Amino acid sequence: MSHVPHELAEEFPEAAERIHALKQDNAHFAKLADEYHELNRTIHRIETRVEPASDDVEQDLRRKRLALKDEIAAMLSAAA
Repeated sequence: MSHVPHELAEEFPEAAERIHALKQDNAHFAKLADEYHELNRTIHRIETRVEPASDDVEQDLRRKRLALKDEIAAMLSAAA
């Protein structure tokens, strides 16, 4: 299986333990992390041409991923 860039553990390597704890203890964080994971996988499939999509669709998905990442980062920061 190929490497999928932008996974949460890769984006926030210093927060791996907090990510794990928040996934278990905070349902909202777990939902955001799941959404991020699924969206990231979709973007990766588009980037690798496994799943065709227009440039507009790809850019919209990237914006959604960034918004999720920002929200996750804020929650990780608050939990520090």
